[in-house]
Amino acid sequence: MGANSSSKRPVFDEKEDVNFDHFQILRAIGKGSFGKVCIVQKRDTEKMYAMKYMNKQQCIERDEVRNVFRELEILQEIEHVFLVNLWYSFQDEEDMFMVVDLLLGGDLRYHLQQGVQFSEDAARLYLCEMTLALDYLQSQHIIHRDVKPDNILLDERGHAHLTDFNIATIIKDGERATALAGTKPYMAPEIFQSFVNGGTGYAFEVDWWSLGVTVFEVLRGWRPYDIHASNSVESLIQLFSTISVRTQPAWPKDLVALLRKLLTVNPEHRFSSLSDMQTSPYLTDIDWDAVYEKKMEAGFVPNVSRLHCDPTFELEEMILESRSRDNSKDSQSENDYLQECLEVVQQEFMIFNRERLKRRQSEGQSEAAREDANGDGEAEAAATDEDAPEPEPDPEPESSSKLSMCGSVCSSPGSC
Repeated sequence: MGANSSSKRPVFDEKEDVNFDHFQILRAIGKGSFGKVCIVQKRDTEKMYAMKYMNKQQCIERDEVRNVFRELEILQEIEHVFLVNLWYSFQDEEDMFMVVDLLLGGDLRYHLQQGVQFSEDAARLYLCEMTLALDYLQSQHIIHRDVKPDNILLDERGHAHLTDFNIATIIKDGERATALAGTKPYMAPEIFQSFVNGGTGYAFEVDWWSLGVTVFEVLRGWRPYDIHASNSVESLIQLFSTISVRTQPAWPKDLVALLRKLLTVNPEHRFSSLSDMQTSPYLTDIDWDAVYEKKMEAGFVPNVSRLHCDPTFELEEMILESRSRDNSKDSQSENDYLQECLEVVQQEFMIFNRERLKRRQSEGQSEAAREDANGDGEAEAAATDEDAPEPEPDPEPESSSKLSMCGSVCSSPGSC
């Protein structure tokens, strides 16, 4: 009887918020300076996800709270076939959790480091899929600011998905971003120029420059400009004004022309939208609906029999290390200032459940269809509105005032 009962799926209260205990931890797939990523399975639905969790105290000490909150705010509002989408966010006393789509094909950086030589067809599909992703983000007023091979994950069929919105920002109504944000070898010239010269800032065009650098690297094996983290901003501005990109002689002329359009130093002349890309002779035969529906065959399909990452330790050890450590000594010595910040994070953290949201949307559509079929829409709607539970309000954006009360600990310096 015990064996039979243990094989049954647990049933969770739909009104209960999702928490850590709703997931079975399978293994680690990555570790950062203050966050870890693991493969998990939701116990009731048996669906697989990737779960990222970040230690609150380390986020505060490393001045990353505002970035984490901004990423949550953005991911809760967007969903696209070529993004890594957020499904749940929740917290406990120590950690903040984000549960997202699980993509087991590895990122493009990993495959480049493994010596994979991507075909032109493979790179063209990545270019098209990321074009649709960036065009969607632009429609949502979002600049990603960190498009690069490391942040493009492949699914098991080889299709590309953009991830990591940690430094993304939202601009509306003609606003411009001004912060020096991104990874230097992939950052557009106007980001550096804005930082040095002030000026009017930058907008969505910076992501398309980064896409051009990424596609060039995927095809060539190295980047169009020899830029490193140690390069000064001033030297990079000089570099962009004096050095021209050298393309591969074997590349088709239309491909070279398109890459030059993406790597145009002046953002006003740069390709930076789906409509721009569709004018390129290199992409004239692309069926964009087929791309969106993932009907185009990928030029490179990862080997699904192995995990495309390099875990350095087993997840169970990682979980025990991070979640059962004795904090009694630390809590005695930490000051009131840090404790106040922890309380603010606890209050301001945004809980999210896309599964519940989709279920309510589906129920709403079904109810609307029944009303139309009955022909008594107004009467039915009145009864339904009276009896239905109040919808949960949209999550509020991060509270600048409350986060600012922690001063330099909780807030990130600089503008967006």
